[in-house]
Amino acid sequence: MSDKIVKMLATWFYVGDIPGAPGTAASAVAVMMAVICAPNLFLYVLIAIIVIALGFKVSGRTEEILGRKDPGCIVIDEVAGIMVAFFLLPITWPVLITAFFLFRAFDMFKIYPVNKFEQIEGGAGVMMDDLIAGLYTNIVMQLAVRWAGIL
Repeated sequence: MSDKIVKMLATWFYVGDIPGAPGTAASAVAVMMAVICAPNLFLYVLIAIIVIALGFKVSGRTEEILGRKDPGCIVIDEVAGIMVAFFLLPITWPVLITAFFLFRAFDMFKIYPVNKFEQIEGGAGVMMDDLIAGLYTNIVMQLAVRWAGIL
């Protein structure tokens, strides 16, 4: 795979090059993907698996290309994390908004053991903290939606 294609995928079609808050922008794009895919569970799972696999493949290579550990322009990890966060959640405005902000909080604050995963070298280190943040978000949201009936 050429360096140009690797960087395009790692930045999620250059969303990661948006100045200011590329992770937030990529998360918003990923929420739209999740909403579009949600009615078809097979499609949702297939796209999530593809994004996660691509993320592991291109993130480490992009670090090498740019010569920096986990540069902010790599946002495929946010896309993968959002796909995990929204898995099997109902698509309602309260759920979308709450899960989006909860994921961003878990991603930014790196609650244990997320901070440990971030220390892993290469693509795994880039991806794992966001996948775990997505998992935390999904667990909290499943509890809120299904057991507490909050959203």
